[in-house]
Amino acid sequence: MRSLTAQHPVTRWLDELSPRVFTALVVAGVIWIVVILLGSDPTINVTDPLSGHLVTGQDARSYFGFDYAHLYAGRTDWNSIGAYPYSPAFAQLIWPLNLLPWPLFIAAWTALLIAAVFLLTGPELALAGLAVAGMEIAGGNVSLLLTLGIVAGFRWPATWALVLLTKITPGIGLLWFGLRREWGKLAIALGVTAAIIAVSYVLNPSLWADWLALLAANTGKSGTWASLPVPLWIRLPAGVLLIAWGAPRNQRWVVPIGAMLALPALWYGSLAMVLGVIPLTTEVERRRAWDEVTAFLGFGREVAGEA
Repeated sequence: MRSLTAQHPVTRWLDELSPRVFTALVVAGVIWIVVILLGSDPTINVTDPLSGHLVTGQDARSYFGFDYAHLYAGRTDWNSIGAYPYSPAFAQLIWPLNLLPWPLFIAAWTALLIAAVFLLTGPELALAGLAVAGMEIAGGNVSLLLTLGIVAGFRWPATWALVLLTKITPGIGLLWFGLRREWGKLAIALGVTAAIIAVSYVLNPSLWADWLALLAANTGKSGTWASLPVPLWIRLPAGVLLIAWGAPRNQRWVVPIGAMLALPALWYGSLAMVLGVIPLTTEVERRRAWDEVTAFLGFGREVAGEA
């Protein structure tokens, strides 16, 4: 018979959590609930930040309610809410989520984004990660999942397919493998992507023609008020140069940053991709980098002078 004084496993697990991790879990739960409640009405078309409507999950609508026979019908303007500018393959991969009604879909999608933050930061840094990624989680874009795919891609290159089948241009991160002559990993990343495309094409060839037409129609378009006003033709070369600098020096953190710079539009929420730096660096490296930044800004010298 179980002792009356023995702790329940859940209670014992909660007692063993550090205050920082416990707080992160509570904050994550609050964010999850708020996003579900405010994102429960997908009919509100909010494009003006001063409209007076506060909603969440506006970007997540791009991944919901697919008509797989006419995937891009009415969803071709990539700056409008509900647009779907990604490949047919990605829509087919998330088909199970599209079987859910909107409230359950946004609950599952938001849970995936929150889980991505915890996986990228680890439990002890999750609270800071949630603060950085709060806007991205609220909007429901795919950038956090792409960041997770990029980080995992160092070990499992197949996860790069997620990047190439959605945003495309952040795929410049694959330069890492080329510059380091890691041809096997590059072959896996491209081969798995090609295999997924082949299967998707067999399922519905016309969708791929529609997607290529959509890309052509949206080429050169910039983002809206919700993105940094720096054009891709400036950011893309900067991302390439950063990766080219970091590859021979084994600075893996440059890959998610370079990929972020190469996004078709650098939305403010997408800045959460900086969280990809955490699992690709050590605590010592991050502290050293922070010290260098503060010294460059003059804070380090001021602190040293006060001491």
